[in-house]
Amino acid sequence: MSTTRTPSAAPLAPQKPGRALGLPQATALIVGSIIGVGIFNLPGSLASYGPISIWAMVLTTVGALALALMFASMSRRLPADGGPYAYARTAFGNGTGFANAWSYWITAWAGNAAIVVGWVFYVQYVIGGWLDAQGLDTGWLGTTVPILGQDLAVWPVLFAVVGLWLPAGVNLLGVKNMGAVQLWTSVIKFVPLALMSTVGLFAISTDNFSPMNLSGDSDAQAILGAMALCLFSYLGVETASVAAAKVRNPDVNVPRSTIFGTLATAAVYLLSLIAVFGSVPSTVLGESSAPYSTAADAMTGGTWAGWVVAACVIISGFGALNGWTMICAEMPLAAANDGLFPTRFGRMSARGVPAFGIIASTVLATVAVVFANWGSSGYTVFNTLVYMSGITAAIPYIFSGLAQLKWRITDSRKVHTPRLVRDLVVAVVAIVFSVLFIVYSRNTGDENTLIQEYAPFIMAGAAFVIGIPVYLSQRKRMTEPEPVPDYPTTRTEVAS
Repeated sequence: MSTTRTPSAAPLAPQKPGRALGLPQATALIVGSIIGVGIFNLPGSLASYGPISIWAMVLTTVGALALALMFASMSRRLPADGGPYAYARTAFGNGTGFANAWSYWITAWAGNAAIVVGWVFYVQYVIGGWLDAQGLDTGWLGTTVPILGQDLAVWPVLFAVVGLWLPAGVNLLGVKNMGAVQLWTSVIKFVPLALMSTVGLFAISTDNFSPMNLSGDSDAQAILGAMALCLFSYLGVETASVAAAKVRNPDVNVPRSTIFGTLATAAVYLLSLIAVFGSVPSTVLGESSAPYSTAADAMTGGTWAGWVVAACVIISGFGALNGWTMICAEMPLAAANDGLFPTRFGRMSARGVPAFGIIASTVLATVAVVFANWGSSGYTVFNTLVYMSGITAAIPYIFSGLAQLKWRITDSRKVHTPRLVRDLVVAVVAIVFSVLFIVYSRNTGDENTLIQEYAPFIMAGAAFVIGIPVYLSQRKRMTEPEPVPDYPTTRTEVAS
């Protein structure tokens, strides 16, 4: 492995060069990667289900916390760069390791495409609002060009390209700059969520919670369908484990940052979502391109709050894109070091970053944005990319859970630990939730064609197919994974 750890009875390894992220920065990476723009666009995506979506978020939070606990436990045992990829490879070999590395890499750049699409909604909200205030024409924002019989929205794509390549530039300048940006944008992005989670609760009208289910399906079906969208808002619980090579004292700071970041995010997510659905009717949220700004205006009776929220969301989205751009390169870097990905992904620039991985991932995200916008618009584009990311993220989540079950069952034959039952239960819960996310990741709605409905699966499948020749060309160069270390039972476990 690129980084391994013996049982914690051994002294901590000396500080390695390049480990620029301490506990605050690692926690900020978790928070910044989880809180992008997904939560800020989620009310609009969930509006067709109605306020029952809040229950979907509650259950998704349970699944996210299970994933966080699982990754925290696994990172103490194997603080290896690559996170879910490293766990799958160590437990099941190079073939499974490659499939999980490729799947997670798709999640990273497709997730960036989804984030930037949601980010553009708020950019257009600000630009359109400013033009309206000045009495200027806003029609040009809807300019389209026909390509092969389908319209492509020009300005959303151009704004998205800028939103993807600016964070790429920050990452190319080095990890220290990336960490500083991540810390400050994480602080700023908490502002609208904190306001919604506190002041917003006083603006709730119970009338907005009725009817709870607008989908036309059973309550169970509506909740499960909404959960697949909610998952995207929690993608990132594993980012500190993916970037373990850049975290100081990873056997302590990775699990702590994972738990701290996920708990903080879960609290503001649930409270703010209750406030938004409680202050604005679902029908209005479904028509808004910036639902949190719409809710802020409804709460204050003016427009200034919506502008402030939109500005914070734009900064939040930039922070998420900044963090995920690093993750886009870290997974291929770890895989390249083990011989599973082409060597170009493992080469470091003069700034000490995997430049090829950053550039390649940003190019693919740009292509995904263009393809998703081709013939579609609004939340259909956003939801398609969200579902695609959820499908490809759930696969490494499932294999991480299976690896945890395999290791902990083996542990039970050697020595009993007080955490054994908890780890087994958590792994099972994480696996069950991940399977459900895949099953329900399709675009619903009577207006969708069959291709649009299953577009997330089609795009994810096409991305997987591209990986087949890569695997065939690399399989003779793959190094053998090292044995999994024994479960830590002393200092590290106590620290957790």
